[in-house]
Amino acid sequence: MNSWPQWQGPHRNGLNDESGLLQTWSQGGPKLLWMSRAGGEGYAGPAVVGGKLFTMGARGGEEFVIAIDTATGNELWTAKIAPQAKHGWGVGPQGTPSIDNGRVYALGSQGTLVCVAADDGSEFWRTSMHDFGGKDPKWKFAESPLVDGDFVLCTPGGERGAIVALDKQSGDLRWQTESLTDPAHYSSIIPAQIHGHQQYVQLLDKQLVGLSPANGAVLWQHPWPGSTATIPTPIASGDKVYATCGYGVGCALVRIGEENTATEVYANKTMKNKHGGVILLDGALFGHSDGIGWVCQDFETGKLVWRERGALEMGGIGYADGRFYCVGEDTGDVVLIDASTDGWNERGRFTLSPQTQQRQSKGKIWTHPVIVNGMLFLRDQELIYCYDVRADQD
Repeated sequence: MNSWPQWQGPHRNGLNDESGLLQTWSQGGPKLLWMSRAGGEGYAGPAVVGGKLFTMGARGGEEFVIAIDTATGNELWTAKIAPQAKHGWGVGPQGTPSIDNGRVYALGSQGTLVCVAADDGSEFWRTSMHDFGGKDPKWKFAESPLVDGDFVLCTPGGERGAIVALDKQSGDLRWQTESLTDPAHYSSIIPAQIHGHQQYVQLLDKQLVGLSPANGAVLWQHPWPGSTATIPTPIASGDKVYATCGYGVGCALVRIGEENTATEVYANKTMKNKHGGVILLDGALFGHSDGIGWVCQDFETGKLVWRERGALEMGGIGYADGRFYCVGEDTGDVVLIDASTDGWNERGRFTLSPQTQQRQSKGKIWTHPVIVNGMLFLRDQELIYCYDVRADQD
């Protein structure tokens, strides 16, 4: 059984080992296996491990971790995080829980981090980003915590140090990056192997950085022209790190030298990804570029390979078995396309139905699609959908 234990999957890159999936969809899309109304308000994504889907949502003024049976859609348990926080796009959590060795690590929108048992939701420990000097970002906390080795890592931001590593068993502070005092934004930390050495990479509002796992020391940093909101997760491949933002910022590729020098390879506005995500596959980057459309960009050179402006509005992207799953944020259209540098080639589409009545007027369908064990998971606030995308269906 495959798993999707955290934001962007097993390797935090949006890729998986799924196979045997439908390569085309008939009219109306794949079969809906179930729809749950247990999600509550919010944009939190799903993590899927051991036949359970873990997410977060706000109900009755409180934020919860929520566990759902992937076979039936039935709610298994909930665990309280903290009172819900309001932000410009509604209420509720916005990140994705991380699952590690029978524990669930979840960061609520008001900065409370909880660690609970995956089997029943019983609590092991809790802490807050405010305990480390953090202040709420404009649209509240939206990071997905990284669990790596003995640590769980988050970005409280602030003068006491922008990034912390906590003991994943106890929640105790192990180190804090005091030399970085950037405020928290919305990107999530990734692990990277560069020149054979492990490090952590984070995109802050005004710089892209690499940190030592041993003590949080800054190994390298590169200026970043953040504007309004820095959201997308960076991408590391070989000795290079790629980052992108919307709000007119664009993208850049940085090469990291063996002595931890950071040299810009290119910077342009081909990819201006706001929050729908970018996936690197076989040397090409795929995602939506604000004001340009859906694009394919060459990773090494930054050049535009193709773009599609009219087929689908801005939205999130997922990948499995040679196909991209693209979800339009306004319409709820879900489109299957070839994962190819040859262009936007549709293999089917459908529209999410029903759609939530709880979403506030400024909010849209922003939860990214997840494909695991032949199931496509989508979310629109309290509505969580599970579709059967196996080629060999019973």
